[in-house]
Amino acid sequence: MKRHLFALLCVFPVLAQAEIYKAVDADGHVTYSSTPIKGGKKIILEPLPTMMPPGKARAPDNFPRVDDGTQKNRDDTRFMILQNELTAEEKLLGEARQKLQEAEANPEVFHGQDGKPYRNVAKYEEKIKPLLDEVGLHQRNIEALRTELSKLK
Repeated sequence: MKRHLFALLCVFPVLAQAEIYKAVDADGHVTYSSTPIKGGKKIILEPLPTMMPPGKARAPDNFPRVDDGTQKNRDDTRFMILQNELTAEEKLLGEARQKLQEAEANPEVFHGQDGKPYRNVAKYEEKIKPLLDEVGLHQRNIEALRTELSKLK
């Protein structure tokens, strides 16, 4: 019941100005009402703080402005820088993938006492993990650069 009253007061703030009465019966059940109840006491509520809704932010009149031509040049420069970084990251990703393929093609082996070759899985994983991490890093960088470039178009 308390939740319903609270929700009602939040939705209809005009009702929040009404008088509220609270009564507790012999079993401990609490009842709230906007009309006086037998055995109830009037609850005095402090008014809720209010604020004005925020307006659209405005720059002060003396705030430095950039003309459209200057901003276009800046955007073009940013686009070129991001495009160059993307090209470099794609090249680095290709190199990282090549290193990974070479490492996967040459598994670590050791020869047992019987002379047979066995795969050294621990050493192989130790060698492969940093290469996988490097490939993942370049993939994430490329994704981030493409996202930034898409925002400029």
